[in-house]
Amino acid sequence: MAHLLAPPPAAARSSRSTLSLDRRTLLAGGALGAGLAAMPLSAQAGAKGFTHGIASGEPHASGVLLWTRFVGSNEAKLAWQVSDSSAFTRVVAEGETLAAPGKDWCAKAEVAGLEPDTWYYYRFVGPDGSRSAVGRTRTLPVGPTSRYRLGVFSCSNMGFGYFNAYAHAAEANAFDLLLHLGDYYYEYGPDKYPTPEQTLAGREIAPRSEIVHLADYRLRHASYRADPDLQRLTQLYPMILVPDDHETANDSWAGGAENHQPDSEGSWDARKAASLRAYREWLPVSDEPWKSYDIGDLATLFRLETRLTARSQQLNVADVLAGKSTPDQMMAALTAFRDGAWADPARQMLGAAQEAWLANGLRASTRGGTRWQVLVQQVLMGNLSTPTALADALPANTPEGLRQRLMAGAMASRVGLPLNMDAWDGYPAARARVFDAALAADANLVVLAGDTHNAWAFDLAQDRNAVGVEFGVCSVTSPGFEGYLPQVPTSMLQQAVVGANPQLQWADTSQRGYMAVDLTPEAATCEWRFVSGIRQRGTQLAGTHRMASALGSNTLAMG
Repeated sequence: MAHLLAPPPAAARSSRSTLSLDRRTLLAGGALGAGLAAMPLSAQAGAKGFTHGIASGEPHASGVLLWTRFVGSNEAKLAWQVSDSSAFTRVVAEGETLAAPGKDWCAKAEVAGLEPDTWYYYRFVGPDGSRSAVGRTRTLPVGPTSRYRLGVFSCSNMGFGYFNAYAHAAEANAFDLLLHLGDYYYEYGPDKYPTPEQTLAGREIAPRSEIVHLADYRLRHASYRADPDLQRLTQLYPMILVPDDHETANDSWAGGAENHQPDSEGSWDARKAASLRAYREWLPVSDEPWKSYDIGDLATLFRLETRLTARSQQLNVADVLAGKSTPDQMMAALTAFRDGAWADPARQMLGAAQEAWLANGLRASTRGGTRWQVLVQQVLMGNLSTPTALADALPANTPEGLRQRLMAGAMASRVGLPLNMDAWDGYPAARARVFDAALAADANLVVLAGDTHNAWAFDLAQDRNAVGVEFGVCSVTSPGFEGYLPQVPTSMLQQAVVGANPQLQWADTSQRGYMAVDLTPEAATCEWRFVSGIRQRGTQLAGTHRMASALGSNTLAMG
């Protein structure tokens, strides 16, 4: 195993040299806050000093955003330092920031004036002389870049198990930057998802209720942030994060959410504002809802917002079929829905302002000679329909409610309607506008997606034109299809889903883990890494799968 803060090996870097680690200096600065992570939540609530480790994010060629949390008796002025060595023999940037109760004692520091494509070490110093852990971060490259490696995560529900995907990525020590595609935490109370029977002992969360108000969201962040594997991961790498729905409430859209009841939980706008405030306090993220990042001449990353700014409310096939008693009535209703509400061009996912920004950004990226255009976003873009044969193959012991849902999905797929109305499939006109922009820009499009808890590889196409490829990441811990369709053998389910969806080239519907995405001037390669389990801590892998897209092809092949 590599030393904790030693930079990744040369094969995982682009061009500039990196730095060695003085492990004694690291340990003197505090390694992980592991003692805090082992405390009961009730004890953590009264902890003082540096309570939840450190993190960095929003990297650019000359700087990065640093984060920590320091609890004092009164607001505290923290010093921060950045060095080119873990021993801090030469400080290359420094300044001060404030940890105050008005921001839940969280503190950020905007660092500028750094060299591009360089690993740096950073730390915070409290007013009492105490020091945070030593962190490692990296600026983005400029100009010719031969390789860049991304670690990609989604859907980290603490109650279901350990964050072994985080632990493996930290141990691998082979990335330049991490991306978290949403569902960084979950908003549910302790009795819903997971249920008490599913919750792993020792993985209980606070507060012991659904989170609705600012104090709730802050406490949920603190609960997740106490996890030692999450702390270690963010100590080692900078991370770009995009919120999905559970950072606020399940199946959120601009005007509400499936898991928000105004009569009992108050204003949606107030809940949304509280969640965003806590999110921006507790994470090294900017206040910009969408943003781009340049990886030299190799790639432009476009961080999108698909949940809270402009998204139209999700449609529901069950509503379409309500009151229909015969197959002919159902098919007629589904056909009318397909040609009407579902295809309505007024339905938004990004909104006009973000669509225009993305179209302009794609065009500027390709015209500037950048090779890859990467969408860092939340939900699947590829077409995914319910296999019609799956409902017919269900065993006799399948619960009737599940059988009826699958039969409704199969009926919808027969008229060309998708499985998941919460994904881009539920907004076909909005997706077509993004694809048109990519085609007009002659982009080499790579879409990254989370949300579904399963792993996917899609060829994206429009009107028989190859638009790009999509890598969908499985969850860190949240259950996938294996939890919802335990009656169906995994191999049968995967074969049926891939066989029924021409764009889908491969899928895994039963394993947890993360993606390692490798960008070079010749190819974009994804390796799905599946952990051996989540009910015990460990970093052993159960297996991997690789697929790649050659530059200019906009299609997938085995990696």
